[in-house]
Amino acid sequence: MELLLILTYSAICVAIFKIFKIPINKWTLPTAVLGGIFLIGFILLVMNYNHPFSKNARIYFTTTPIIPDVKGRVIEVPVASNSLLKTGDILFRIDPKHYEFEVTQRRASLVAAEQNVLELKAAFASALSSAEAATAQRDTAKKAFDRFNQGNENAQQAGRPLPFSIADVENRRGAYLTAEGAMQAAIARSEQARIAYQSQIDGVHTSVARLRAELRDAEYDLELTTVRAPGPGFVTQLALRPGMYVVPAPFKPAMVFINVDDKALAAGFQQNALQRVRPGDEAEVAFDGVPAHIQGEGKARARCDRERPAAGERGASRYGSGVLGRKSRRGHRPRRRYLGIQPSGWIGRAGGPVHPLLAPLRHHQAHTPADAELAELCVLRGALTMRSAGAAES
Repeated sequence: MELLLILTYSAICVAIFKIFKIPINKWTLPTAVLGGIFLIGFILLVMNYNHPFSKNARIYFTTTPIIPDVKGRVIEVPVASNSLLKTGDILFRIDPKHYEFEVTQRRASLVAAEQNVLELKAAFASALSSAEAATAQRDTAKKAFDRFNQGNENAQQAGRPLPFSIADVENRRGAYLTAEGAMQAAIARSEQARIAYQSQIDGVHTSVARLRAELRDAEYDLELTTVRAPGPGFVTQLALRPGMYVVPAPFKPAMVFINVDDKALAAGFQQNALQRVRPGDEAEVAFDGVPAHIQGEGKARARCDRERPAAGERGASRYGSGVLGRKSRRGHRPRRRYLGIQPSGWIGRAGGPVHPLLAPLRHHQAHTPADAELAELCVLRGALTMRSAGAAES
């Protein structure tokens, strides 16, 4: 911009000197040079104050590491790198045979458990019948013992001879006690059968409920063998191929998914250049790859300060987190003010218009930085300008 203004002013001065035949001497030449310095300096000052300009702009996308929930060998990768995907599109498939066998086994176990519940019900009914029969036998034996014993007592009180021998009474008493023990054992068995049959949770037998949960877990694992896109976006760093073995390791994603519905454009300006910029001001974006074209517009969304990092420190900072500057032992470092731009039709919008020359730039140099919350998709060496509210457009 400065070179263009200097060349334009030089051409105007040459034309004026030629047309009006102004002699070049110690007065005219310094006047033209000083006039150009003051004029161009004034223009640049007004432009930087009312229309700040920066080439330090980056587009940020959030990334989702795609980590499989189940392990297995990959049999299909139907996606292509940097191709736009919708929510639920298939990213890759894991061999499901092992998980299909597991589902079949769980289903067989569930059917066996349901059949076992019917057997427990029948066993409970049989135990109840046995307890009732044992109770009836106990009652019969008790009546016989009471009859023999009461007859002897009555005869003894009346002074008559005993109608039953003592051995008969003792036999009846032994039969009664035996029947009492058999009845108690039958009641215990029926109670045990009742507990085994009526062990339920939410009206379902516990063994059936457990196997149903295991079946649902196995079916869920089988469903997870097909990995799908978590949202609209595209896959980058696609090195996954059929035949590779993947495991659910947290620090080893199978691929990286770029979300296009959560993006931001951040541009760095000198601190003095943003004195009149406020959230809501309009912004324009242009790219060197497509000169003389404004590729998009947006609104200023947020503004934050950050100190220039010292040698050996990280240069990346978390976007939109307020004042990030620090004071070191060497004193304050010069600050650079970063401005977040809310996009409105610029490159990267899912399904939006993109200039054909910008298509190769859309997913260029995608990588995952150390900052887990922001992922730098690409460094667009273009130009970003701001128009302050009420300022004249240049």
